[in-house]
Amino acid sequence: MRRSIGCVNAAGTYAMTQRALSLLLCVVGLVMVVSTLARGGGPLAIGVIVGVMFAVLGAARFWLARPAEAEPER
Repeated sequence: MRRSIGCVNAAGTYAMTQRALSLLLCVVGLVMVVSTLARGGGPLAIGVIVGVMFAVLGAARFWLARPAEAEPER
């Protein structure tokens, strides 16, 4: 016997998951930068460069995943 919990909105779930993973990517990048700098790495260390790239790409992906705004009618 199957129980129906409710209607699952696949598009909403996908959008929420995409935003969550984007924020996670951004956090991982920031942790990489902090960890590299705490261990004595300089500004051109691989950990800093890759961490900044992760953070920027995560932030860009989060920004691009935002819902589209409706254009006002003229």
